[in-house]
Amino acid sequence: MIMVVLNIILHYVFPIKKVVSLPYNYLGILLIVLGIYFNLHVYFVYKKEKNTMKPNEVPQVLITSGVFKISRNPIYLGMALILFGEAILLGSIITFLFPLLFIIMTNIWTIPLEEKNLEKKFGRKYLDYKRKVRKWI
Repeated sequence: MIMVVLNIILHYVFPIKKVVSLPYNYLGILLIVLGIYFNLHVYFVYKKEKNTMKPNEVPQVLITSGVFKISRNPIYLGMALILFGEAILLGSIITFLFPLLFIIMTNIWTIPLEEKNLEKKFGRKYLDYKRKVRKWI
């Protein structure tokens, strides 16, 4: 959420070249809605399964259905879609900074921690899932 707000601030404080203009910038709304769908879907599945959403905690259940069939990290995919959607909607080149930063930071710090916990907890079952399903999409 912080990155979403910072993206808007950057757009207005440093209005660097507009790279996406009308009507193409409205495609950003579609990405934002898709990102929100991914996050809500995961939230309700995790709530139903009483699974943790905290990256540093070990989940109790390995979920491989729904959006987890297309991405091992649908929450992060949803967040990235929201940030890219916002960047496209705003249209200025500076707004693409935060989606890229988010993906880099998530790949370096968060995902490896979660994958280590999942491998430790679920072993071969997780490794098979990891082999079949891509990290992002």
